[in-house]
Amino acid sequence: MSESKSGTEPDLHAIFGMDGERGEGAESVVSVEQLADDATDDLDLDALNAAALEVDAEAGVEAVEAGGEGGEAGADAEVESAWTGITRPSRRGSTPRFLTDVIVEMELASRKQVEDALETSRTSGTTPERVLLDNGSLTQDGLARALAERYGLDHLDLGVFQVDMTAANLVNTAVAKRYQAVPVAFVDQRTLLIAMSDPSNVLAVDDIAIMTGYEVRVGVAPPDDIAALVSRLDRLEDVVDGARLIEESEEDAEVVSIAETNDDAPVIKLVNQIVAQAVERGASDIHLAPDGRELRVRFRIDGVLQDITTVPRKMAPGVISRIKIMAELNIAEKRLPQDGRVGLAVDSRHVDLRVVTVPSVHGEGVVMRVLDKASVMVDLDKLGMADAERERFEKACNETHGAVLVTGPTGSGKSTTLYAALKMLNSPEKNIITVEDPVEYEMDGLTQVQVANKVGLTFAMGLRTMVRADPDVIMVGEIRDRETAQIAIESALTGHLVLSTLHTNDAPSAITRLIEMGIEPFLVSSALECIVAQRLARMLCPNCKRRTIIPAKVLQESGWKARVELEAYEPVGCRRCGGSGYRGRVGLYEVMKMTPEIQQLALERQTADAIRVVAIQQGMTRLRDDGLQKVRQGRTSVAEIARVIGTN
Repeated sequence: MSESKSGTEPDLHAIFGMDGERGEGAESVVSVEQLADDATDDLDLDALNAAALEVDAEAGVEAVEAGGEGGEAGADAEVESAWTGITRPSRRGSTPRFLTDVIVEMELASRKQVEDALETSRTSGTTPERVLLDNGSLTQDGLARALAERYGLDHLDLGVFQVDMTAANLVNTAVAKRYQAVPVAFVDQRTLLIAMSDPSNVLAVDDIAIMTGYEVRVGVAPPDDIAALVSRLDRLEDVVDGARLIEESEEDAEVVSIAETNDDAPVIKLVNQIVAQAVERGASDIHLAPDGRELRVRFRIDGVLQDITTVPRKMAPGVISRIKIMAELNIAEKRLPQDGRVGLAVDSRHVDLRVVTVPSVHGEGVVMRVLDKASVMVDLDKLGMADAERERFEKACNETHGAVLVTGPTGSGKSTTLYAALKMLNSPEKNIITVEDPVEYEMDGLTQVQVANKVGLTFAMGLRTMVRADPDVIMVGEIRDRETAQIAIESALTGHLVLSTLHTNDAPSAITRLIEMGIEPFLVSSALECIVAQRLARMLCPNCKRRTIIPAKVLQESGWKARVELEAYEPVGCRRCGGSGYRGRVGLYEVMKMTPEIQQLALERQTADAIRVVAIQQGMTRLRDDGLQKVRQGRTSVAEIARVIGTN
């Protein structure tokens, strides 16, 4: 195309894009005939076709020119700060006319490679970009970046960008495959951001706008990334509601169809995708809370809640009702809390959900605990215990009698530690019986009893029955009351190994808690073998953590008696960790052995502080000190230890 046509380029923001409505620019689209008239007399058919393609691309793709027009700069800055994996074009309104020029300027390919590709394309009847792709000079991602830069559009890295499942749910996968376009986020209440591999496909943009009822803003992504996303959405649609019935009389799981009616299908699909995304990202909890306008969806990942998406207000009641139906709850009851359970098959993995409804002033919300068996069944050596603590814990678990308690707040990994111990003890020579509420993970070789308060099967009753069932090892899910504690302690004194959990902040406090429950001190001192206190701290992302020097004053303010500075690492944030600086979690432990000195303190009803002093003198590592050791190892940060344990 000649340079003289620059003044006739259409303002495509008036056609579609962030303004989202057709306007005056639609009348200034350059026609193929105009280009042909301006071309030289010897213009051949290939050149005319190329000109037509250029017009189609310009008419379907260009975004707002300079950032100051119509307040676009502010919107762009807001989007860029809110999303990870989106890249704004660096040059607007002054980009080179030809895509090959952009490729050279962005150093995605050399000038010689582009010239060779141009020569080859003239004889092969294909485009220079296709030639560059075929000979390996240009990658799919590189081409997507060049397209985005050429037309002033966003570039989306779908490997990092957090796709909004509510947006993706607006079109089915058949449409996404046909157009190689997927909605990925909401720009605002009226505008939808879609990822496309071919942004010149105006028909796809119009069809998606009509299907969804939203104005459309285009972003460019590699076709391979879009295909992978569509494939993942296909798998998420295959989530099967295979509810595992927990009543003893209902032994076989019943598979329920997820598609009730055509009207219900979008809601069902959205719920399935939210759950599947939570499992895929390793979330432990799913929170759906109304805020008066929308339904806010958050995942607890590595112990920290993260905003994921929002469900439009008109869909919120359907989403809540769908979850209640899955968990066999009363959908008409919205004033009282309810709890239930449902089993799902997600990508060939069995996942249980513990569902709790929460009435609030803005409406009914739901919290779902995700119980993924594959994520919890770990070996004892992978928990993160130091050698000395692990040796002490293993020795106590291999005793023929006594009680081993694991303490800590909710969500500190107590069940994981107990299951790791049971996995170590599990053998055909031992009869292991558990009583749990609920049975979170099923293990072969164990007799697992589910607490059912409605029929009178409590922890105490189940434990009392278990003692008469000739067990070698008894695992009690939690000691909640005096009766359960009394039976557990007495069982430990009558030749059984008892494993259980207790809610205390540290190991020494477990002794005083049992005594405060009404258990005689001489029973506590005689029955207890070992007490483990634990927390879970986020691990630093190995790809972006940065070495730093921590002054002694900072360590002292965080509760350590430090006199010198510490060389350690701090979080930075990258694409692999979603910008948080952390990936995964590691356990912090203090393991207290019941020595004769500590037994004497228990008999004397001494305070937890007095017991702690003696335990530390005898080699117990405090939670805080174990955390500092993991900071020295570069596994976590001082800030994370302070967040988990506190500074007191």
